[in-house]
Amino acid sequence: MANGKTTTQPEEAKAQYAGEQAASDGDQPLAEVPRFMGRQIPPLDRLLITVIPPVLIIAAVIWVIVDSDGAAETISAMRTFVTGEFTWLFIIYSLVALGVCIWAAFSKFGKVRLGGPKAKPLHGRFAWYSMLFACGQGIGLIFWSVAEPIMLRDENPVIPAVPAGGGEEGAIVWTYFHWGLTAWAMYCVVALCLAYSHHNLGKTLTFREATVDMLPKKAQRPAGVVIELLAIMATVLGLATSFGFAAMQFSSGITSFTGIDSGPTMWMIVIGAFAAVTGISAYIGINKGMARLSMANSILSIVLVVAVFVFGPTIYMISTITQTFGSFGQHFLSMSFFTDFQIAAGSLDTWQDSWNGWWTVFIWCWVIAFSPFVAGFVARISRGRTIRDFVIGVTVIPSLIVMVWVGIIGVASIYYDDQTGRSISDQVTEETSSGLFAMLEQIPFVGTVLLIVATVLVATYYITSLDSGTYALGEFVTAPRKSSPFFRVILVLSIGTVATVLLSIGGEAVVDTVQTGTIIGAFPFSFVILLMIANLVRRLRKRNKKIRRMERAVNDPDPNRILIPDPDGEGFTEPAAEGTTVSSRPPEQG
Repeated sequence: MANGKTTTQPEEAKAQYAGEQAASDGDQPLAEVPRFMGRQIPPLDRLLITVIPPVLIIAAVIWVIVDSDGAAETISAMRTFVTGEFTWLFIIYSLVALGVCIWAAFSKFGKVRLGGPKAKPLHGRFAWYSMLFACGQGIGLIFWSVAEPIMLRDENPVIPAVPAGGGEEGAIVWTYFHWGLTAWAMYCVVALCLAYSHHNLGKTLTFREATVDMLPKKAQRPAGVVIELLAIMATVLGLATSFGFAAMQFSSGITSFTGIDSGPTMWMIVIGAFAAVTGISAYIGINKGMARLSMANSILSIVLVVAVFVFGPTIYMISTITQTFGSFGQHFLSMSFFTDFQIAAGSLDTWQDSWNGWWTVFIWCWVIAFSPFVAGFVARISRGRTIRDFVIGVTVIPSLIVMVWVGIIGVASIYYDDQTGRSISDQVTEETSSGLFAMLEQIPFVGTVLLIVATVLVATYYITSLDSGTYALGEFVTAPRKSSPFFRVILVLSIGTVATVLLSIGGEAVVDTVQTGTIIGAFPFSFVILLMIANLVRRLRKRNKKIRRMERAVNDPDPNRILIPDPDGEGFTEPAAEGTTVSSRPPEQG
């Protein structure tokens, strides 16, 4: 009960979290929780974090205009270096992420509730899962659920080809692996680091505050600036990569039912249109709209998958799903540890000579580059869930959705590829983004309708991703203050600029260039995330009575309780009871 009115738990939770005018024992508003217990950012550091990223983006644009061929060669050489020298690092990174998720969920820490013991979930499960999927892998899965099985169907490592055919089973299983459990664990572990730091310890929802307190005090301030710069740049490159894919696939969708040619001109028009729509939503704010749009994405996705299952080769899909699910379980460890070690015996001339360079390294880098904004958004919407519930919800449930999606959409593409004399393979070879639409054209009775549904999904999934990404980016830069709408619009334009630059470099090799941009942003950031994971483990292991008391105090909405954060971000003090009614007061800046 509040002011004589009955409210639902989600409404109460949202009011408490946002500091809305929900009253308690009177007409004073509840304090916004979690209360700010982090560090104030010095003006110089904030200036660096705000100015350097756009400067680097402008420098990249000038570089491409002046020397486009040289820029493409340089980026390709950097990709070759990362693939040849550090494939092992990305494999170990993925295993660490999965291992920490399992440990956090099934140890005694699985019962810890994000936001303190009294916190309630902000969103229902369907809305929560919908937003997880929309900001995580929606656009990537739409792009690759057909392209990867088709491109890998003739040959792939680890999983032996069947005697009577090619590598279709391995193609589906590798797609499960690349977009399923391990990838979601890599998102989950980063989101968990941010969520515990923010909701339980009162830190800002930034990478620096989830990381630097385990470093020596003299190193914390400069390290915080570097970490935040890497987070911002990794996010910009990750969103730009998705922007490029979305532009190409949306253009392919338009072509599939209008006949208008897809090419650079259409790509630029699509990028401009997406940036305009997202810029408007970022300016006016669509917190509730984000949840509704994500649920609409989920409903349209269900319609697409169910229609393909019902009107497509149903028995073939059921048989293939049954076999490939078992094969995935059988070969999971071998795929997880696969480094293609023979490549390491000599120097790698080009990343194209490495299977991992085409697939696992690229996709893991894509996930790492997406981790800042996906994890920041997932952490924000997951308040009120236990760590066990959080880990299972962010890893197991989306992974099962991915496997069902690929088991229907990807398997149907292989079936129709065989039925049409490899016509889908030919179209994917010519234009990777056209695979889904080439498959849907073969679905009897409802193919044209599904083409329109899929094209709409490409747009809505990406707009949802970009909107959540700019929100997270704004927090990285302006925390502990809220980012301004105008600043989020600038971020949208910056990301659109990067996407345009990457596409203009690529020419015929446009997808390769976009992939390379992702890898460049992800490689240095992987070290930051490993440090942050170590800090999460340290924080949980030292969680004693004092820390639990702090978690309760940080999430206490009583407006009469005053908490004064320690200037170093290590705890708080409480003044006498007759103090003011300010809920939490940042330390004075010197």
